Amino acid sequence: MKPLNVLWISTHDINPHLGCYAGVFPGAEYAVTPNLDAFAAEGALYENAFATAPVCAPARSSIMTGCFATSIGTMHMRTKAVVPPEVRLLPEYFREAGYYTTNNFFTDFQVDIPGTTFDDCSPRGHWRNRPSDDTPFFAAFHGLITHESQIYTDDEEFARATSHVADADRHDPALAPLPPYYPDTEVFRTSWARYNDLITEMDHSVGEILAQLEEDGLAESTIVVFWSDHGLGMPRGKRWVNESGLREPLIVRWPGVIEPGVRRDELVHVMDIAPTMLTVCGLAVPEHMQAVSLIDEKGRLVDEPNEYAFGGRDRMDEQEDTCRTVRDRRFRYIRNLHPDRSGMQHCEYPDHLATWAELRRLYKEEAGQLGQGEPRDRLTELQRSIVAASKPEHELYDIVNDPHEEVNLAADPRYADDLARLSDALDEWQRRYGDLGLVPEDELIEQWRPGGRKRRTAEPIVRVVDGMLVAECETDGVSLGWTTEPVQPPRELSMLERVSGGQDDGGRRWNLYARPVAHPGGDVFVKAWRIGYEPSAEVRISG
Repeated sequence: MKPLNVLWISTHDINPHLGCYAGVFPGAEYAVTPNLDAFAAEGALYENAFATAPVCAPARSSIMTGCFATSIGTMHMRTKAVVPPEVRLLPEYFREAGYYTTNNFFTDFQVDIPGTTFDDCSPRGHWRNRPSDDTPFFAAFHGLITHESQIYTDDEEFARATSHVADADRHDPALAPLPPYYPDTEVFRTSWARYNDLITEMDHSVGEILAQLEEDGLAESTIVVFWSDHGLGMPRGKRWVNESGLREPLIVRWPGVIEPGVRRDELVHVMDIAPTMLTVCGLAVPEHMQAVSLIDEKGRLVDEPNEYAFGGRDRMDEQEDTCRTVRDRRFRYIRNLHPDRSGMQHCEYPDHLATWAELRRLYKEEAGQLGQGEPRDRLTELQRSIVAASKPEHELYDIVNDPHEEVNLAADPRYADDLARLSDALDEWQRRYGDLGLVPEDELIEQWRPGGRKRRTAEPIVRVVDGMLVAECETDGVSLGWTTEPVQPPRELSMLERVSGGQDDGGRRWNLYARPVAHPGGDVFVKAWRIGYEPSAEVRISG
């Protein structure tokens, strides 16, 4: 039986604002997403899927490791963590099993990526480049079409970015279903319409990838997963641990195994797709993975894989804050560890975005009203709470009856038992997995890099035994790679690669070393990577 192929298609910064989520998530009925709607009709749609963090890099680090960001040190937005030695990036498990692994092309996993992770991590990455038609693949396409930055471009650039959106499919700002926590202004209506136009453009891109899979005759032998990293790029979405910051689309298609048109309402973390892919491909799930498989070894969808869904936010660039949250089927509980800080502290990057600026403008106008001894009327109390100088220590929302989280029930004695139960669940989660977000970041960095210096991975020990290349390394948690390609001149990294972290391969293709291999002849170069360390020096073995 041929191995199952894996295709991931992900996007940025959206909630389940897809037509197939109409009636499940507020505002989804406004969406124009024919390709994803058809895709969902062919597989399983998860109605209650959640990111573990409301911003891209921490959320993606969880997905690519199967671990909560708070447990492995990847919870702050923009860091380079030294994860525990047992933690590896998911594609390595597939490479070790003989899969061709590609990433096209965005990473942002909060770590420097070992050169052994992907066969190809570039805009050229595609299953079509695998060495033979019989080689199974793990192919990831991480699109930037819906990134928050794209909502706020000028008209000409936005038109280029959404060139595949037909005029008839453009979203009318006048019909935008603004949630009640946003002021009903032209800025918010335009931004909401643009956000949905970008989703339609992204839907076109998804359709192209799925069509290529069909053209290649691979649709029946490939499990396809569509997901987003976290919530929409507007206030109280991205960077907030509310429902709009963490609720995600998650759709899985596996022809012949998952029945078409299945809808699942159990609680899942998006990071659960990491062990799920290993399980369905018959690969062992490492014991350290904290995520759980959504499909068992027989291809059956798992009922109630999680009793709760957990998440948290930590430093976001220069914003220093700590929030933790837990969700069950009905309630969301939020614990704000710094209630004296605004949920919308100054943050240089998003503060230049139109929706952030609009909220600040209206809040400033209200300050002027107070200064004149007049009552405030530019914002509602709910809208004002987003940008207010402080926030409650505890928040509790009945999501079933209050999907926009308008009424905080934390002080309501009728819900005291629910508050206590969810608070205890959050405490137990932190005890079970640890919470490095509670460690001062300067202390954490000193633990990782004493004196500000990266530790160096030990040089591998390499020898040839009976014509076989044998390698080992004394540093725990290493990934060993070998290549016959000579050293290349250093390649200049793009700004995006410098910020988000590109694969550290030096412009060469490194084979993952998992066991002794036949010496290929000529010079062989061997190198070791330990996530968070400087890579080792190369060892050259002549044939």
